[in-house]
Amino acid sequence: MDFIIKKPTNSNRTIRMPDDLIDTLGRIAAEKGISFNQLVIQCCEFALNHLNKTNSSDKIGE
Repeated sequence: MDFIIKKPTNSNRTIRMPDDLIDTLGRIAAEKGISFNQLVIQCCEFALNHLNKTNSSDKIGE
């Protein structure tokens, strides 16, 4: 079996958020010792993974 190194791809996208949300996310990221960006990614992934479990009538991507 060969060892294959995978390089994840990333894209830049500008988003707008309320100032208080940015402040809260920044504080949490600093407390947890992770980047703001990494926290936003984890929050979005969590929300998407749980979206269909809580909103069964809302279909995303169909």
